[in-house]
Amino acid sequence: MSKTRVPLTALLAAAAAITLSACGSSAPSAEKPAGEAELSTITAGSLTVCSDVPYAPFEDFDEGSELGYTGFDIEIMNAVAENLGLKLVVKDQGFDGIQSGIVLNSKQCDVAASAITINDERKANLDFTDPYYDSEQSLLVANDSDIASIGDLDGVKVGVQKATTGESYATENAKGAEIVAFPSDAEMWPALQAGQVDALLQDLPVNLEHTKDGAFQIVEQYDTGEQYGFAVSKGNTAVLDAINGALEEIRADGSYDKIYDSYFAVN
Repeated sequence: MSKTRVPLTALLAAAAAITLSACGSSAPSAEKPAGEAELSTITAGSLTVCSDVPYAPFEDFDEGSELGYTGFDIEIMNAVAENLGLKLVVKDQGFDGIQSGIVLNSKQCDVAASAITINDERKANLDFTDPYYDSEQSLLVANDSDIASIGDLDGVKVGVQKATTGESYATENAKGAEIVAFPSDAEMWPALQAGQVDALLQDLPVNLEHTKDGAFQIVEQYDTGEQYGFAVSKGNTAVLDAINGALEEIRADGSYDKIYDSYFAVN
C-alpha cells in the first residue's frame, strides 16, 4: 500500500484551523456578555414614562428642554433611563388612568412616574418600585383666610385632586367640608386663586410651590407616612427589577442626591 506524503506546513495549518474553530465554538459573543438579556420596552431603545402634568415640583411642562418636561420625577426617571442605556420619552396622561393601571396595562407606557403614593388599593392594579420619596399632606389657604386648621373647614369648599390620597384624607378628616374634586392641580390652583374654593388639601411639595407668590400659606401639615413609588403593569418584573437596580445605582453614585437637593434642599 502506497503512502501519500503530506507536507509539514500543511499539517501545521490544519492544526491551527482546528484550534481556532474550537475556540470560536466555546467563547461567548463579544457583542453581549453571556446571560445579559436586552430589556424589552414598548419602543425599542426608549423608556416611555406616563405622568400627569403639571404637578410641580414633580412634573411640569418645559418647552426649553429636550424632553419638553421637567420636575423631580422626570429628572430621576431620565437618570434611570440613562443608567439603562435608554432614551426617556414622556407622555402626559390623566392621573386616574395612571393610578388605576389602565395606561400601563394597555401598554401606553413602560412606567408611571407621577408622585404616586404606594398603597394597597393601587397594588391590586400596579407593581411598585422601591420607594423613592417620602411625602406629607398639607392645607393651603390665602394669607387673609380665617382657616387655621383642618378643624375650620366645616361649611367651606376644599379643593382636592380626584383619586388621590389627598382626596381620601380630606374625606376622612375634613368634617363638614364640601369636598370639590378636580382632575389635577392645573384646575385646583386657579380655582383657589379665583376664590372658587377656600383651601387646597394635597401633597406638601406641590402646595409649597403655590406659596412662592406670597399670597398663600400652608397652615397645617399632616404626616401620613406616605411614600412615592414608580409603577409598572402587574407582573412586569423585568422592567421593575431594571428600574430598582438603576435607582440603587444612582443613589450610590450621588446622582439621586444631586437631583433631590436641586428641588428640596433648604438653603
